[in-house]
Amino acid sequence: MSTARETRLLMISPDSKVTPDQLVRNVHTMVTGLLVKETCYGCLVEGTPETVAALMKLVRERYRNEVFSKRRGYPQGDPRRCRAQHGTRPGFAQLEAEWAELPLIQGALDAFDRGENDYDRPAEKRPLPVSELKNICEAYR
Repeated sequence: MSTARETRLLMISPDSKVTPDQLVRNVHTMVTGLLVKETCYGCLVEGTPETVAALMKLVRERYRNEVFSKRRGYPQGDPRRCRAQHGTRPGFAQLEAEWAELPLIQGALDAFDRGENDYDRPAEKRPLPVSELKNICEAYR
């Protein structure tokens, strides 16, 4: 058996009706052999890559567009990141920004699942001619 471990962050979309407690309870029943920790945004799961992959398949089936996942670089309780051991929290601002965007991603995925494909491609961007830039600059003198 491999000693390699994988840690994943499961983040619940703000538009979901699932709570972190519900997610953790369901994750515990889906696959055995995982270390699961509830967080304010969802949970952390840690286990062998095979176990985590099996869990992710089940999570995607049950919470299709409500729970999102990404790999975490550090294991749970790592003293370099654990606040209980006075670790730092770099990346929290990025995590918070990603969490705020999840309703948009969830809405787009739900629309795609409903068969809506009326996406309009944005207008093609073109370089701004120097003469036009000069006119803009002179207009605001």
